[in-house]
Amino acid sequence: MKGATTLGVVGLAGCSDDGGSGGDGGNGDDGGSGDDGGSGDDGGSGGDGGGDVTITIGGTSTGSSTQAAGQALARAAQQHSDFLNISVQETQGWTANLYEYDSGQIPAMGVDNNSLAKALNEEGPFADDPVESLPNQGFMFTSLQIHWVGLDGSGLESVADLREGGHTIYPIQPGFGTRLLTEEILKEAGMWEPNDILNVDTGDIPGAVEEDRVDALCLYGANGVNLSGWCQEVDVRSGGRLNLLEVDDEFRQVIEDHPGAILEEVEPYGYEQEVTAYTDTMVTWSLAGQWAFSPDIPARATEEVCRLAIEHEDTLRESDPTTLEYSPDAMTQTVIPEIDIHAGVANFFEENDVWEDSWSRGDE
Repeated sequence: MKGATTLGVVGLAGCSDDGGSGGDGGNGDDGGSGDDGGSGDDGGSGGDGGGDVTITIGGTSTGSSTQAAGQALARAAQQHSDFLNISVQETQGWTANLYEYDSGQIPAMGVDNNSLAKALNEEGPFADDPVESLPNQGFMFTSLQIHWVGLDGSGLESVADLREGGHTIYPIQPGFGTRLLTEEILKEAGMWEPNDILNVDTGDIPGAVEEDRVDALCLYGANGVNLSGWCQEVDVRSGGRLNLLEVDDEFRQVIEDHPGAILEEVEPYGYEQEVTAYTDTMVTWSLAGQWAFSPDIPARATEEVCRLAIEHEDTLRESDPTTLEYSPDAMTQTVIPEIDIHAGVANFFEENDVWEDSWSRGDE
């Protein structure tokens, strides 16, 4: 089934990806485990004694959309909750978060539906290295719009030029959900093998752009509002040398045929420079992300997270300007029917009349 509109209706056969800016500034996925990853109230798991609860969220890398959204949630909890605390931990990305969760390093996370569906079906990177346990689903918090830009002097004007090969391209940081989806699309489009792949972290790519060590990049914005944090840094340090690449019908068809991506064509946004020398349209393969939680986290805690998203969107937006426009219906758009929904989130969906009978509730 097809997976994700900008508000990300996600199917099982494939689904969506990564992003951001803000406290994690933009989009991304970072790798750390750490002291906050454990169990009990401090780790966000264990029994619920009715006292304070801390949820530690795997928030991907600094400058990512997930980090930004997580930090915004943490701020909302600090200001507007009587019992919930949220801690955001850097990790290596949406795809990597599923391995971190499986190894007990994080009890909650941001994750994209493309990675989640592939883990469920033991496909992609999970075919040879499957995970034994998956988190319960939470709710959608972002949609990332991934697109191509080329640098002046590279000779690139269209994605068709990339099929000829011989260029150095950056398809996002390994371990990111956005990278997994992008890699799949570029391989299908015949752009992977002929070119040199630059594998560096998002924190290092602005320097590589500044030093002319890359010809074309895949960047992304969140929810049609702004570029993720690391992408903003690329924009600033590029010296005004970025331009959107023209996208041909063949590449559009690859996006349309991929079950984990949604083809979108939007006006360029988020750039501090003019990027329309070759096209005035941003053609994107979009990926949605959701919060996901261990079933050990008390139901009242995840229900409180839902309440904060709905009732205190202004607080979230003060911290993260790319915050999704939340509604109960929008929050359900990443639900994969084959994976349990956390009990507290299920309570919220039921109370707001958006629960569907085909979904399954996780254990309390």
